[in-house]
Amino acid sequence: MTLRLFAPALLAASTALVAFAGPAAADAHIDASAPNLDTVLAHERRAEDQARDQYRNPAETLAFFQVEPTMTVAEFGPGGGWYTRVLAPYIAPAGTYIAVNADSDGREYPSPEAEARAKGWADRFRGVVGEMTGMGTGDAMAFEVDEMPEDVAGTVDRVLIFRSMHGLNMGNIADDVLKAARMMLKDGGMVGVVQHRAPEGASYDDYGARQRGYMRQQDVVNIFEANGFELVDSSEINANPNDPADWERGVWTLPPVLGTGEDDPRRDEYLAIGESDRMTLLFKKAD
Repeated sequence: MTLRLFAPALLAASTALVAFAGPAAADAHIDASAPNLDTVLAHERRAEDQARDQYRNPAETLAFFQVEPTMTVAEFGPGGGWYTRVLAPYIAPAGTYIAVNADSDGREYPSPEAEARAKGWADRFRGVVGEMTGMGTGDAMAFEVDEMPEDVAGTVDRVLIFRSMHGLNMGNIADDVLKAARMMLKDGGMVGVVQHRAPEGASYDDYGARQRGYMRQQDVVNIFEANGFELVDSSEINANPNDPADWERGVWTLPPVLGTGEDDPRRDEYLAIGESDRMTLLFKKAD
């Protein structure tokens, strides 16, 4: 099966550097070419990534999102490729893997070099995905949400958005991305979301109007509902009760970023907590 990557320019630095299907994946079927997810997760190319599995729970998360290897799956904002190194080798042999990113136009850039790098992401990703996954990239495609080919509309089983909703929210581009996602989805297709979660009872001023990486769960649900989706289910797969989620410098205080530096006297505390507390949500197109 052809590996297809639909991806555009990088999002804001907050992302550090999407999959739809019908209920119970009615159209999906396992064939001889479909890889085993356990084999993908154990591959040596993920040697450095595997330390994060205890926090990101890829097998359990993809099962909750009802992802099957024969599906057409779109990953929004591949960024550094942690999930790409899981999804592309798992999906592409028997299904179709798509990478999607935000529109790079209409944004401010710190330098002409930064702008050129952002707008050249699609071409660069076509080569990088081969390096990340060991797969061929001769006919790989990469583009931004505003450049989605017409023949993609209505073909995607799952759109997956990992730890990116805070960037979409603060960048005022969540509506554009979710409208594109809705267009891509098949009837019955779904969107899976993993997002850093603000503490219970948190104020919008602290976690909505201000960028800390965390969002209130109801705010995420509200954004999806405003764009024609409804919540199907939620899970605590990626919850971390040890994370108070109230860091002054936001989620980047914790691993893997550890943004306060090696000299921070609380560094061992951050390492002991691990990665952030996260909501895991599944949405479908509302009638």
